[in-house]
Amino acid sequence: MKTIRASEISSFIYCQRAWWLQTKGNLPENTSELSAGKRIHASHGRGALKASCIQLAAYTALICALILLVVHFTLLTFS
Repeated sequence: MKTIRASEISSFIYCQRAWWLQTKGNLPENTSELSAGKRIHASHGRGALKASCIQLAAYTALICALILLVVHFTLLTFS
């Protein structure tokens, strides 16, 4: 029994003809464009990960600043 992968279902939903051609072993003719697309997506993924890390660092800095502000005002009140 053949295992069906999610990418194969996605390919079938997107274009049944392309899925059928892939199952028959036909390879795409635009391999250079596909390679360029993979590079662009990889670059975008790295950029998105970098942005997420920067956002996490910013939220961490904000929380630390708020904690320090609360501690500061607490010490001023009780001294």
